[in-house]
Amino acid sequence: MPAPDFEQIVDAHYAALYRFALSLARGEPAAADLTQQTFYLWASRGHQLRDAAKVKSWLFTTLYREFLGLHRRESRFPQADIEGETADLPAESGSVVDAIDGAAAVAALQQIDEVYRAPLTLFYLEEFSYREIAAVLGVPAGTVMSRLSRGKALLRKLLIQECDGPRKIVPMNLPPAAQGGAR
Repeated sequence: MPAPDFEQIVDAHYAALYRFALSLARGEPAAADLTQQTFYLWASRGHQLRDAAKVKSWLFTTLYREFLGLHRRESRFPQADIEGETADLPAESGSVVDAIDGAAAVAALQQIDEVYRAPLTLFYLEEFSYREIAAVLGVPAGTVMSRLSRGKALLRKLLIQECDGPRKIVPMNLPPAAQGGAR
């Protein structure tokens, strides 16, 4: 079976990579930049990957490492916001998606520290296994499980606070694919 070409890889993985980048970067422009940088790196170094079955893992690991590097650079060289310039921008109208409960969950997820946000995003939104998350984040599988547990607790606490009580909270169970066996 021939290795997939660049366009096939982008088509297959762009949406998932962008969602992961958005969960890390907390902003659409930064998420788009991270995603594009990841595909740029794939275009320049992807030929070095020996096992074509590991493309997805390589892309997610690369994106995460790029995020960490960007985060380090930003903490060393902070950028100042220019206030007043945004007043000239047109107002963006809301969408139906903003009105659903998922928006509250995403907003709460954005408030959680990246250490917990990345595993939660990969596990629940991208349906990665513990082993895959461990490979992407460069940590042991036990650490992934611990971070998922703590991250769920933090997310649950934020959602309860936002909803003024537990009335709107849906239990955070394993994804349907994980209920059939061990991850």
